[in-house]
Formats: sequence, C-alpha cells, structure tokens
Amino acid sequence: QVQLVESGGGLVQPGGSLRLSCAASGSVSSISAMGWYRQAPGKQREWVAAVGRDGDTNYADSVKGRFTISRDNAKNMVYLQMNSLKPEDTAVYRCCAVRVDRSGWYYWGQGTQVTVSA
Repeated sequence: QVQLVESGGGLVQPGGSLRLSCAASGSVSSISAMGWYRQAPGKQREWVAAVGRDGDTNYADSVKGRFTISRDNAKNMVYLQMNSLKPEDTAVYRCCAVRVDRSGWYYWGQGTQVTVSA
C-alpha cells in the first residue's frame, strides 16, 4: 500500500507563486506515473499535470506554461510549481499516482487548499 501526503497550499495574490509537495510512503516501488488533480466548489474534478517514472511531463491546457510538475524518486516526492496564479486556479489540489500493472489513478492524497485572491 502507498500513502500520499500533500503540503504547501495556502493563500496567494493573483500573479503570485506557490509550490505544492507530495510525499509518498509505504510500497513506493508500486508507483509508476504521478500527477495532480484539482477540484473547485461546484465543479468537476480536473486533471492538472502528470509526470512519468522517467520524468516525462504532460499538462492541462489551462496550466501549460505556468505550472511545472517534477519528481524526485530518491526522496519519494512529487512537486507542482505554480506560477502566474489566477483566481480560477483556486481549488483543492490532490496528488495521485498510478499503481504498476494497473490502469488509471489508483493512489490519492488527502488534498491541500490553494486560494488565489486579490
């Protein structure tokens, strides 16, 4: 089993930056790709970014050019650097991971709140 714990959320002004962190523990060898989702009140959960085990990355169009996902396998960590933040980025952000030999996002963190407000 794998546990994912996010940190780094908070309140930031439009145009500001935050870095989210996600620490993985447990059977970390069971993890392949990792990613981030977000959900705002009254809206569907939205995929934000993903990073493969070798560091290849993909982003939602809404965050491309502003957000950067990365991982440090030696530290069992994944990060989301968020720059040029907009009010529409306000959401609960959850870290997730794909289990080896499984399809779809299998492991999920508890979520951390990001609020972008003037």
